[in-house]
Amino acid sequence: MLEEKRRPVLIGATAIVIAVVLIGGYLLFRGAPESKLTVTSIPNDLTLTLDGKQIAANGEVKVKAGTHTLAAERNGFESYSQTVTAEGGDPLSVKMYLYANGPEGREWAEKHPEQTLQAEEEAGRRYDEINKRLREKYPIMAALPYLGPGFKATYEASKSDPKNPEAISIVIATYTADGKTKALQWIQGQGWDPNTLDIIYTTTS
Repeated sequence: MLEEKRRPVLIGATAIVIAVVLIGGYLLFRGAPESKLTVTSIPNDLTLTLDGKQIAANGEVKVKAGTHTLAAERNGFESYSQTVTAEGGDPLSVKMYLYANGPEGREWAEKHPEQTLQAEEEAGRRYDEINKRLREKYPIMAALPYLGPGFKATYEASKSDPKNPEAISIVIATYTADGKTKALQWIQGQGWDPNTLDIIYTTTS
């Protein structure tokens, strides 16, 4: 009798194990979900790589879930790279627009005014986005430039992290012996922690 009661339990447990194995095998075989990445490039003949492998400058490519790096370059133009993160199969769209920095690039720009205008509009959008993120990251920017007793506070591209477009250095130019002290008092008085800021001190006579 006891053996008969155990049999349904054993059969049920076996069925669950088989189901788990089958589902796990299916997911493993299927792999991570892929996303469709659509790329638009200017100039349209630039060299574009995705995680180090060359792909078409314009069109669609499938990418697996995770972070990927796009890098674009062309003679006469500034190089540009961007990271994208694919999640859950959602489609992605990226604009890889380069800007002329040499004779060959400027000649191309003159011959392709419509694409050049699109690139300039994208440059403005990128600038606005970066500036917005910077102001969120560094609230002190809203108060700069600031002229205080014995000092002047401004900001510039980061000296400690020059390759990061979203990092800045606070420049404190002092005019008096206590200018640095006054500047730190002003910073702390506004509720900002000087230890979280990349501060550069200069002396001006």
